[in-house]
Amino acid sequence: MQIKKNIAVSETGFVFNPTTGDSYSINQVGQEILGYLGENKNPAEITTLMTAEYDIDPASFEKYFYDFISMLKQFELLEEGHEH
Repeated sequence: MQIKKNIAVSETGFVFNPTTGDSYSINQVGQEILGYLGENKNPAEITTLMTAEYDIDPASFEKYFYDFISMLKQFELLEEGHEH
């Protein structure tokens, strides 16, 4: 899973897709997840990092994580078909 290369993400959580002209606002946790995706971390690594940082159990985090990933796919912000 990787964010499309042309997607711009600001430090304040503003996400811009120049292909569609759409923009979105994400919270701090979403920004961290996007950062980890940018570092090519896999879902298991992201779950470990986030559950260590926040008071959330892995099962609950994974549900939120995959909901977030679904949203990114719906808004056409992820590269498709480049799974390792």
